[in-house]
Amino acid sequence: MAARLRHICAIFPVLFLAPLAMASQAAVADTPDPALIDRALAAELQSAQDALHPMRYLLRKSSPRFTTTKDIIETKDGAVARLVAINDRPLSPADELKEQTRLSGLLSDPGRQRHRKLSEDADTARALKVLRALPQAFLFEPAGSDPGPAGKIARFTFRPNPDFDPPDMETQVLTAMSGEIWIDVAQERVTRLEGHLRQDVDFGWGILGRLNKGGWLVIEQSNVGDHQWRITHFQMAMTGRVLFKSRTFDTVEDETNFAPQSTGLTYAQAIELLRSHPRAAGHNQK
Repeated sequence: MAARLRHICAIFPVLFLAPLAMASQAAVADTPDPALIDRALAAELQSAQDALHPMRYLLRKSSPRFTTTKDIIETKDGAVARLVAINDRPLSPADELKEQTRLSGLLSDPGRQRHRKLSEDADTARALKVLRALPQAFLFEPAGSDPGPAGKIARFTFRPNPDFDPPDMETQVLTAMSGEIWIDVAQERVTRLEGHLRQDVDFGWGILGRLNKGGWLVIEQSNVGDHQWRITHFQMAMTGRVLFKSRTFDTVEDETNFAPQSTGLTYAQAIELLRSHPRAAGHNQK
């Protein structure tokens, strides 16, 4: 599903539109198995290509100036979203009318969804490039283990591999990123990743854009039910330049209230479901 990959795309935001520290618990003395990182990254790549487990969830996205909450349903035809709150308040009658009109427009114009699906597919392809490059782009070193809420968590640091030659623009940013990654040992899945830009990254010989040294991001994911792992928290703070204009990327995203959906659900059916049975922000549905 392209929706679950947008956070990966965010590590090169120029193409798409002080570091946080995890509270440390007492470290377990044993050293993680170095092969664990390869198995976990392989599992993430396989999961990213999984179209058999569509979900419905709430996405709360906030920036220093604005916060929105959307009710999102994944379908075989792409994801569809309904705005349900602005700045953590229900939509006004005027905003509700605008949202209903927008959804009606999507139903009456299939071409808009075909265009959206092509864009999602392109995002997916770019994100998969990054996922496939991770084992070669970084050098990983075991950094100890901690007890986690569901078992042991192995920690690895990573830094750029000097022998990695990025094959495309999407993977160029990996040559400047280092950080730490946490892995659930029993399920061999990534639970958290912190990445920090240690140097400026230029795209297109500095003409298309640049990401500035010092930017950082955090991604967290967890088992949301039935062994389905999804990203539940994403935070990014980066500055840069896009086509000669300075830009600041400062956003926090939280995904909650995951509920499995039928694999046969169509885009039109999802729109009708969102229109007739929207989920309010903060509604706790499993």
